Amino acid sequence: MGVDYYKILQVDKNATEDDLKKAYRKLAMKWHPDKNPNNKKDAEAKFKQISEAYEVLSDPQKRAIYDQYGEEGLKGQMPPPDAAGGPGGGATFFQTGDGPNVFRFNPRNANDIFAEFFGFSSPFGGMGGPGSGMRGGNTRFSSSMFGDDIFSSFGDSRSMNSGPRKAPPIEQRLPCSLEELYKGATKKMKISREIADASGKTLPVEEILTIDIKPGWKKGTKITFPEKGNEQPNVIPADLVFIIDEKPHGVFTREGNDLVVTQKISLAEALTGYTAHITTLDGRRLTIPINNVIHPEYEEVVAREGMPMPKDPSRKGNLRIKFKIKFPTRLTAEQKSGIKKLIGP
Repeated sequence: MGVDYYKILQVDKNATEDDLKKAYRKLAMKWHPDKNPNNKKDAEAKFKQISEAYEVLSDPQKRAIYDQYGEEGLKGQMPPPDAAGGPGGGATFFQTGDGPNVFRFNPRNANDIFAEFFGFSSPFGGMGGPGSGMRGGNTRFSSSMFGDDIFSSFGDSRSMNSGPRKAPPIEQRLPCSLEELYKGATKKMKISREIADASGKTLPVEEILTIDIKPGWKKGTKITFPEKGNEQPNVIPADLVFIIDEKPHGVFTREGNDLVVTQKISLAEALTGYTAHITTLDGRRLTIPINNVIHPEYEEVVAREGMPMPKDPSRKGNLRIKFKIKFPTRLTAEQKSGIKKLIGP
């Protein structure tokens, strides 16, 4: 018989589906590696055994093969009973010479089984899956909450029959130039993903996603393509989320809906007048005469020449011109005298 799955789950051979769920629930919480930090290696081995036992006994096909042929037959060393039917999750059939099809059981990842059962992969801060009884997607649990009765308040039916869980979103940065965010742009992104056919078999495909960048979008804006992650059994595919990022610009910086530019000028220009020539993000040439005295903190504000406002691109922020004044390192006696005469004390 090899490994005794009934003994591992502490149930008898007539155990019902409900008996198996209750046994797995209790033992998986008790032996989860996160609950046993001082005995993690042994706990991981025990946790894996519990998960494998539950996977086999909760599947009628695998359980029938195990009951008749034991672990050896289940893992491919003996043919399955004729009535075993088609393959289930985690199992494959293959032809060996001219002999019969052989059932080969491949145990699934223990954490995946735990996540499907409870709706999250770790009691210390996983994602609450749909119907799992969790409130919100980022619920965190402290070690003091990690008891065998942690889910009792949610009701057995909700935690044990949560249905397919939703895979966590896949996030990808999308760098955009300031020009693209000013004028708007279209970007095409090629993605590779696995999709499942009617039999559950997965195959790789490539898709082109089109992203329309709207004028005025800001860093941190999210574009979501629902369920564009890999398809797999008992899992709702992840959403694919692109997050707008802003590339540094050689001339402008962005502050909210305003654009800021710094002009280097001489002290003479600061005192006597200066004309700024600025090329906008859409290629127009602005000529801005400044007749005020320009001091180091001075800003010239040009209305409605900033970034488009996301909710109404016909409105724009301002263009703010700052100045970096180059002071002379030394003055001759004649220059000093001249300046004193001109501007006086």
